[in-house]
Amino acid sequence: MFEAECPLMMTHLGWGKQIYKFSADRAHIENLAGNTMRWNERMYIRDLVGKTGETHTICGWIQFTRKSGKIRFLGIRDGSSIIQGVMVKGETEEAAFELFKDLRQECSVRITGVVQESKQSQYKIELLIKSVEILGKSDQYPITPKEHGIDYLLSNRHLWLRSKKQVALFQIRSRIIQAIRDFLFKHHFIQMDSPILTRSVGEDPAGLFGVDYFDMGTAYLAQTGQLYLEASIAAHANVFCFGPTFRAEKSKTRRHLTEFWMMEAEMAFFDNDDNMDFQEDLIRFVVEEVLNHCEWYLQQLERDPDVLRKILSPFKRYSYSEAIDFLKAKGSNIEWGEDLGAGEETLLTEDSTVPAFVYDYPKQVKAFYMKENEEDPRTVKCSDLLAPEGFGEIIGGSQREDSHDKLLARIKEEQLPVENYEWYLDLRKFGTVIHSGFGLGVERLVGWICGVPHVRETIPFPRLMERLTP
Repeated sequence: MFEAECPLMMTHLGWGKQIYKFSADRAHIENLAGNTMRWNERMYIRDLVGKTGETHTICGWIQFTRKSGKIRFLGIRDGSSIIQGVMVKGETEEAAFELFKDLRQECSVRITGVVQESKQSQYKIELLIKSVEILGKSDQYPITPKEHGIDYLLSNRHLWLRSKKQVALFQIRSRIIQAIRDFLFKHHFIQMDSPILTRSVGEDPAGLFGVDYFDMGTAYLAQTGQLYLEASIAAHANVFCFGPTFRAEKSKTRRHLTEFWMMEAEMAFFDNDDNMDFQEDLIRFVVEEVLNHCEWYLQQLERDPDVLRKILSPFKRYSYSEAIDFLKAKGSNIEWGEDLGAGEETLLTEDSTVPAFVYDYPKQVKAFYMKENEEDPRTVKCSDLLAPEGFGEIIGGSQREDSHDKLLARIKEEQLPVENYEWYLDLRKFGTVIHSGFGLGVERLVGWICGVPHVRETIPFPRLMERLTP
């Protein structure tokens, strides 16, 4: 095909280095995009580093404004960072200087200026503004720089996300998710997505959201993808899934959401000790990545990075029985056989700077699929990883029951419908192996790393017992 016959031809030189040839006027194509540059040529605040003295244009939103004599200041947020813009009478275009009075919080702008050094910003630069264009007005923005109640902020969550601390929080959340994936891919895990609609209960049957499923009766929103991951290990050995999870648990604590994100991993030939070792290495890797890439955002949240650096030391480990003895010595009334609540988890880690594993819980407080301990049949081979500073459980994991007959007995004991688990039992009939896995709650992990006490702030749009909007 000749160039004259094709208005747009593309030669690939790697992503971001594509050469376009036009038989038509390129300006026509540019106008469709509303600018005069390709998307990967657009300048962001982060791209201004090392360009001191150069004139560049950025687009973003006004975060704040203030004035002092003949100088005007404004904060511009563009998604990559926040930069201070400075208007100086006589140096900034007169029309732009006069426009300052219309630059209200959260209006969108296109700003051209000269890059200057600054000690205050994330990238140690600011803009001496030459010209300003308002792209979208913002009058009477409802979230002003003053105190607002949490209910008001949650009702305006779609706007609250723009606030400085919320921006920092979700920059860190994104880095945490990337770090988790990087660690798993580094160790050759395969992502195997699990269904959201299911009939197989993985956790508490009372905590299920039911959905009418055509003429097949009731389906449930998944509590876990674990059972399906177990089906995948015989194909890929080490697998994970990453997605939303649903719990109809009628709880209003600071640790609970009805919809949250969970990363679950499953590993063939791993016993529970291997499982805990792997989790410890994962968490340490994630914290290191946050410290390496997000220290500025931690500062915006007033989270001391030195607290997180202490987490890089070896984690503590207690058997359930040791934990009960420890708690009783501290004055707790807990008895052997009871599950650990938030109070006990806090008490167990209050004097620690590192997370702690509690392993080998009583069978009666754990799920049916966990491997029975041969040394003590009252317990199962499992563990919870508890974060310090009162943040509690961030990971729950176990070695899975690999015996067909023992698993079947447990399903019957829990009075679960055997027919819904025939496929799961099959996994124990055709090449069963020792295997383990865990589920990591993203919101709890983000809350702990960021020092945010309530998980409702660590997910973009929280779903709580009393909240389904926005």
